[in-house]
Amino acid sequence: MKSNLGHLQINIQIKNKAFYKDLFTFLGWSTLYEDEDMIGVGCEKESSLWFGAGLKDVKNDYDGIGVNHLGVSVEKQSDVDEAVEYLKVHGVPALFETPRHRSEFSGEGSTYYQVMFESPDKILFEVVYTGPKQ
Repeated sequence: MKSNLGHLQINIQIKNKAFYKDLFTFLGWSTLYEDEDMIGVGCEKESSLWFGAGLKDVKNDYDGIGVNHLGVSVEKQSDVDEAVEYLKVHGVPALFETPRHRSEFSGEGSTYYQVMFESPDKILFEVVYTGPKQ
């Protein structure tokens, strides 16, 4: 058997839908579907994310049980820096002393370079480059 990640549904406050649409458009994903209660975005690897209205008004805690963060891989180290600038322009602070190289996650001659941030719904995201240090 061979498989891959198909899709994830992430419940949000629907007033924040434009944040996700703008972010993933910037990251090069396409809009697959959109209505007043949901937006689906997809990448070239056939994975998709679906952001829809949550049924309960509860806060997300990424340090609790459940998903900690969603990582989006990019092709170049400079793409992480572009994401940092995008976040600054949109008033979204980088978290955990990022952007930074994480040598504990990479082998010799390579890097794990990341920026971490949270959405208005407290969903933790990472934009990350792995590969030769550039």
